[in-house]
Amino acid sequence: MTIDFLIVGQGLAGSLLAWELINRDCKVLLIDNGIENASQCAAGLINPVTGMRFVKSTHVDVLLPAAQVYYQKLSHFFQHSFYIEKTMLRIFNSEKESHNAQKRRQDVSYRAYLAEIFQPDAELDLSGFKNLTGLNASFGMIEQLQTAYLLTQPLLSALKQFFIAQNCYQQHQFDYQEINLQPSLSWRGIQAKKIIFCEGYQLRDNPWFSALPLQLAKGEILTLETPNSLPNHLLNYGHWLIPLENNLFKTGATFDTLQLDTQCTEQARILLLNSLEKRLPDLAAATVIKQQANIRPCTLDKQPFIGLHPRYPELAIFNGFGAKGSLQIPYYSQQFADKLLHNKALDSGVDVQRYQLS
Repeated sequence: MTIDFLIVGQGLAGSLLAWELINRDCKVLLIDNGIENASQCAAGLINPVTGMRFVKSTHVDVLLPAAQVYYQKLSHFFQHSFYIEKTMLRIFNSEKESHNAQKRRQDVSYRAYLAEIFQPDAELDLSGFKNLTGLNASFGMIEQLQTAYLLTQPLLSALKQFFIAQNCYQQHQFDYQEINLQPSLSWRGIQAKKIIFCEGYQLRDNPWFSALPLQLAKGEILTLETPNSLPNHLLNYGHWLIPLENNLFKTGATFDTLQLDTQCTEQARILLLNSLEKRLPDLAAATVIKQQANIRPCTLDKQPFIGLHPRYPELAIFNGFGAKGSLQIPYYSQQFADKLLHNKALDSGVDVQRYQLS
């Protein structure tokens, strides 16, 4: 069997890259171990402006339109809405955050993303917002625009069924030792032009790419059910809240760089519930119906690892998207496909050639 690309890992990175290459008439085989990955746990939150200083994500003016168009095409193909647009209310945790937001709103380049600021007057007027009674926003809040979330798990499930139908998916525990580089690249008898690693945090064990500076971070999220009405907006108060259908909502996420495993913890559960109760006491009685934990493949310079190994160019990587994969992967999957098929240059900030690999 001879193929163009063997892709390792069916998270969002591997799935969208495989989809892109298949749609460019490439013969692809996707290998996945079938274990729940970070993409399946992720909330898929897309937020163009983040942090205490309200800074735009790198290249967001390019990445966001590309993501919107890409997910719209996937939704049309599968006849299922995956990209859910909702404005976000960012609740300030301090006067400094309020000041930073006011200053940022004066910047013309931020007007597409930051709307009205609501000051903490004698009583915050929430009449324009649905189901936000009891919200504790003592420092005020700002409405953020072009925010959304991706229904990652349904999207990955739909893509997996598509790959199976196309006979280009295998569930298998990938073993690096089964790769033969000479006389030509192969894996278990399958000849490939390139093997592309999209294996998330398991990159740390990859013999060719493990020297890349990962900065792994465990994250835990909760799915809850409440008898009360949910807000119609995304909320961000240091943690986030995503309202779903049928009185369900998600909240998260924790950020742990020390305990790097996929086990759920009581400590994270208590932290998230306390944070929720502090901001929305009406939801304090919600019932936790699921807790998930996984490891984000974050990178030291906050930019993904994309490109070819300098010594073994038949081996490639498409990884390290961390918490911003939903925003970044659509654009970079197209750019990487251009690199693989037409040798077009990658953005220097994401090209793995920025690091020394041997």
